[in-house]
Order: sequence, then structure tokens, then C-alpha cells
Amino acid sequence: MLQQAREILKDSFGYDTFRDQQEEIIQTVLSSQDTLVLMPTGGGKSICFQIPAMLSEGLTIVISPLISLMKDQVEALKANGINAAFYNSSLSDIEEREIESDVLSGGIKLLYLSPEKLISSTNSWLSNAKISLVAVDEAHCVSQWGHDFRPDYMRLSELRDVVDAPMIALTATATPVVLKEIESRLQLS
Repeated sequence: MLQQAREILKDSFGYDTFRDQQEEIIQTVLSSQDTLVLMPTGGGKSICFQIPAMLSEGLTIVISPLISLMKDQVEALKANGINAAFYNSSLSDIEEREIESDVLSGGIKLLYLSPEKLISSTNSWLSNAKISLVAVDEAHCVSQWGHDFRPDYMRLSELRDVVDAPMIALTATATPVVLKEIESRLQLS
């Protein structure tokens, strides 16, 4: 699978080689292991879940705190021919139903959700999706110092009860204490 990952890196993203630890991280994710990633801003964290998403049969859900970031990442993925969508408060009811239908029919590989939309959807339509990977972007938001920013980040461990998929948590901003807290709160094994 690592050879396929390298091909996707070249064909879909235009890079000849992986940066630093991307290949090791992708290999860990592809072996269905939970993964905690601390990588600087601009270090290529997104590739670490986007490539495994493309190699998996099911849906990768990406929890992200910022609507603008979701839109930018989805537009970039679509420009590269990758089926992606975002699901957040900026959508109309009709747009939400269209995305739900696309997800359930297998037409979307990566779905970016706000933590609030994820929590409200987990026990409804999203429970019928075949989720193969959960990516928590800006994972420092689950820590004590970040949860005031978005309280629903503190509820992400509830996914473990309803989704049987590995989780990758990614951040550029975390001390060793915060990393331990992320690991504990997300129940990473």
C-alpha cells in the first residue's frame, strides 16, 4: 500500500517524495492504528490523513474547527479530483441533505465536519456511513486549555462507542502534557 500512497502523492498532490515523517505516519494509519501527530504548521499534516482516505474503502471524517479552513481544504481536494465535502453551519438544509445522500451512497471520500455537526449527526444519518478513518484536526482543542474554544471537542471520545475506525489526531501546538491529554481524551490506543 505504501507504493500506492507514493503514487497518490505524485498523481494527486504533485509531490515526488514525502516530507519528514509523513510516510511513517501514513503507514501507521494504513495499518489501522490510532496515531497522534505533532507537526509544525505547513509541515504537511493533511496529507497524513488524506492519502489513507483515498486508499480506504470507506469514508474519512475530518473534524475541523474552522469553516474557512474546511472550505479551503475541500476546494483544494476537489481541484485535485478527490471527492470531498464539508458539513457545517454554513450549509442550507437542502445542501445538508445532498451531502448526507452523497456520503451514504459512497460518493464522498473525505467529509470535513465541525465538532458540533459531528456530535449532532453521529447517532442519526452518519451512523449509516461506512467510516474507515477519523481525523481530528487541531486536536489541541480537546485539551483543558482548548475546550473553552469549542466545548464539543470534549465529546469526541463518544465516537469510540459508535465508530469502529482508527483515529488520527493532528496538531501543531501542544506541549507534552497537552499531548498526553489529547491521547487520554480521545482514547487513543
